[in-house]
Parts: sequence; structure tokens; C-alpha cells
Amino acid sequence: MTETLIGTPARNYVGGEWREADSGETYEKHDPWRPSEGTGVFQSSGVADVQAAVAAAASAFPAWAALPAPSRAAIFHRAADAIEARTEAVARDMTAEMGKPLREARMETARAATILRFAAGEAWRPIGEVYAASVPLQRLYTVRRPLGVVGLITPWNFPIAIPVWKLAPALIHGNAVVLKLAHDAPRTGLHVAECFAEAGLPPGVLNVLTGSGSVVGSALVESPDVKAISFTGSVAVGEGVRETATARGARVQLELGGQNPFVVMADAELDRAVEAAYAGAFWSAGQKCTATRRILVQDGAYDAFREKLLARVAAGKVGDPADPETEVGPLVTESAFDDVLAAIERGRDEGGSVAAGGRRGPGDGFLVEPTVFEDVAEDAHLSCEEVFGPVTSLYRFTTLDEALERANAVQYGLSASIFTRDLHAVQRFSEELQAGILHVNSQTAGADVHVPFGGIKGSGFGPHEQGRAAREFFTDAVTVYQDAPLA
Repeated sequence: MTETLIGTPARNYVGGEWREADSGETYEKHDPWRPSEGTGVFQSSGVADVQAAVAAAASAFPAWAALPAPSRAAIFHRAADAIEARTEAVARDMTAEMGKPLREARMETARAATILRFAAGEAWRPIGEVYAASVPLQRLYTVRRPLGVVGLITPWNFPIAIPVWKLAPALIHGNAVVLKLAHDAPRTGLHVAECFAEAGLPPGVLNVLTGSGSVVGSALVESPDVKAISFTGSVAVGEGVRETATARGARVQLELGGQNPFVVMADAELDRAVEAAYAGAFWSAGQKCTATRRILVQDGAYDAFREKLLARVAAGKVGDPADPETEVGPLVTESAFDDVLAAIERGRDEGGSVAAGGRRGPGDGFLVEPTVFEDVAEDAHLSCEEVFGPVTSLYRFTTLDEALERANAVQYGLSASIFTRDLHAVQRFSEELQAGILHVNSQTAGADVHVPFGGIKGSGFGPHEQGRAAREFFTDAVTVYQDAPLA
């Protein structure tokens, strides 16, 4: 069934039922392209709702953990079918509530189904290893066990992909889940709950709440019955999550910000590099942690690259995200819009010059033109801190040593890219660049579903997400010494 109609309050999904918040309070979400138009009414959940969701998950956990993993996988395949059947509806809801261009929203929705199918395949993998014993007549082996109830706190910028890539490994390995959806993009995530309900997921295994992070997220992090917290969001909030959850002994996984460098050597294929830089910096209006924030170009290619990049920015289609041809849409909220414009103004004040953009875009929405800075100091805000919008900066460098040093000179270490034909440069980049995800001749954004995703330094904490790496966070490894009876 479809739980939400515009004007009809969407409900939380708890214990297999659609429920209103205990307080009865709701909030309305508006279209960032047409701010006067509402896109839905959602529950303002509170502490009592978190407690109910955690209790439902705890009750459902034993039976779900005991269900053979291939039986869990069958539910995943049905949920993936359900997502694929409503791809267009999900994509249009995503575009309306958070402004992602429709073509990207369609791709993200398809990716969510792919993640579920990959996770379903994990059900057939070994759950332990057998080791050589050091004494006679002994079997020595390991097994993996689920943790119990886990809490997932997800952001608005990938409102179906990130909830799914967190809940998929959590559920397939036998945990029960309480998922807190982003305040600014709840409708998209509620589709996931609907699809799992259609697929026959037992009540209480997945519980989904909407509301503010300061209330719902905090209560989830503080709950003594939640064994682990996986959080994606800002550095400041993530550090608070880590401090609170680890203080009570919970396991914590954080995916935080990035200040991602894009290095262009003089021998690079410039047209290809320009297209990758444009996509990395400006798709999703730059609202992703892997976006290209700093473009370092070697002296011999700088002028040509700059000319080509500015031409590409001028040719880009910016505007209504519901237009399938649009490449750059609005920012998610008015506050996000104000923050990005303030960062642009600060960039000017700190000596940077705007080579392209730097202004509000056309229309009434929260649109900022794709912006390219030059002459930005290494200690300036734009060089050191993440601006979550369509803003990037160009820098010159002379040697690879210089490029690597400057690329690493930030607190973050999420993603990085180099464009070159030189295998020596590739080797040094892959060994010395301080980031959890490295790209050679491709953009800084993008991640396949079957490989680890995560950062180092200030960009992350705990085991990485996705792929086989996900089980490190969502399971415990247990070693079993099994000695044969003497008689």
C-alpha cells in the first residue's frame, strides 16, 4: 500500500503498524524549488515513540535472528522488486522534497534495489572460518552473531540509498532495526518501509521514525537497549553521537564530512577530467560528502583546464529538478541556501575571486549557481572546511610532492581523485593520499555497492560501510573451541 498522500500525515512504521506520534504533533515539508508548495506532513516523533520502536525491535529480534539467512534473503528480493516497481514514484518524491534532479533520483532509487539484492547474496556466504587446532581431537572455528537492536540515523542527501545501505547489512545478518529518517527528506525513506511491509518482513524487525534529530536521534543514541548506532551526517553531530553512545558501551559507526581533492596532472586527458570535476563538484548541487571541493591543477595544464571547466559550467543546465535534463537543482532548505551564500561571501572576504557563479540562481527556489573560486589561500575557510553546496576552488601546483602535501593538509580523509597517464604518479597517489576512497581518472563521488565505503582521519569512525566490510560492524565474531569427548 501507499502510506502517504500530500495533505494526509504520513505515519511512523512501528511493530508492523502505521502509527501516529505519541504526542500527535506533525510537521510539514516544502518543495525547495517551489517553497510555497508543501510535499507532505510527517510525524514529529518523541522519546515515547523511540521507546516503542526499540521495544518492538527487541521483541522481534530473537525470531528474526533464528530465521535462516536465505529465508531473510527471499524477503530482500521481494522488497527490491517492490522498490523497482515504484522507481518513478520514489524518484519524484525525492525530487520534490529535497531537490535532487530527477535523473539522479531515478539512479539512486535503482541503486537501492541493487543494494538489497547484493545483501541478499550475503545470506549465502560463510558466517565463520575453521582453523587448525593446536591439540588433538579439537575443532576450532569462528561464527558470526547479530548484535540485537541497532539504531540507524540517516541524512537527507541520499534519502533512499543511505537508509538502505545501512539497514540491508543490519537486517541480513539478523539484527532488528530502528531507522530514524532525515527530517528534511522523510517521504523517500518511508517508501522503504512500505516495500518491506509488502515483502512480508515480520512485524518489529524494521521500525521507521520521522522527526527531529535532536529529539528522535538523541533518544535512540541514549537508549540502553540499542546495541549499536550507525550515523551519517555532520562532524559536530557525529562527534556528539560517538561520545554519548560509547559512554554507555554501544558500538558506533560514523560517516562524516569531506574536503575532497581532485588532482589534475599536466599529462591528463583534460576533457575527461573537466567532465569528472563538473560532476563531482556540482551534481546533487554539491550536497554530498564525496563532492569535489578542491581542484589542484599542475601549472602546465592550469590555463587550459580552467578555460574548459568554466565553459562546462556555463553550458550546464541549472534549474527545475523535475526537468529530466537538469544537472543542478536547488539546495534542500532555506537555511542550507543561506549557509552556502554566506560561505561564498566569506570566500570573497578572505581574498578568493569568483571565476563563475557566486550568486543566487533564477526562480523562487533555493538555487545557487555552480560556483568556481580562484586565488583561495591554503588556510582560508574554502580550503579547510566543507561547504555543502555547489562550490569548488581551483589551485595551481608545480610538483606531485606539492600536490600530495596540499591535498592531505586538511582534517578530512574521505575521497580523492587524480587524473594522469603517469603510472608513477598513480602509484604514489594510491600509497600517500590520506583518504578512504581513491579514484584514478574518475570523479571523487560514486561508490559500488560491493566494496567498502568510508573515510579516515576526521571523516569517519569505526568499520566502513557496504560490501563485506559491513558485517564487521553489524556482527560479533565468536571463537569456538570444540573438544571431543574422551569416552
